[in-house]
Amino acid sequence: MPLYETVFIARQDVSAQQVETLTEQMSSFITDGDGTVAKVENWGLRNLAYKVKKNRKGHYVLMNIDAPAATVKEMERNLLLSEDVLRHMTLRVEELEEGDSVMLQSKSARSGGRRDRDEEAKTDDAPAKKVEAAAEVTAEVTEVTEATEVAKEGEE
Repeated sequence: MPLYETVFIARQDVSAQQVETLTEQMSSFITDGDGTVAKVENWGLRNLAYKVKKNRKGHYVLMNIDAPAATVKEMERNLLLSEDVLRHMTLRVEELEEGDSVMLQSKSARSGGRRDRDEEAKTDDAPAKKVEAAAEVTAEVTEVTEATEVAKEGEE
């Protein structure tokens, strides 16, 4: 069977529970049509690039699907009929992605990077590093100032 990736965006004013219910409904269309849903990722409430139907944010959901084309068409038709869905896009792919998608990887990398900075700031040698850096800058400024004074004396 063909493989698909579907992303849909639900309105910002629906709850996370309603988004889960909507996802389950779409999954049931796939399973009823002899297909399988390999993976579902909820990317959460994210900003939109521009207003869509007076909404600035939306709940993003990714579904990896292995189903016949007619089943996917039926799911898309129901996405169009749902008032809670702002936009959707379905792509046919050669193979389904294993593990987390790029969106979830970037989300975990951002939070992990923040943790590293926080831990670095908590260490005792962080102030010592700042003092060393300030001393190096002061030494460089002193050298430049002395070189400038020597150059001025040579001109006189």
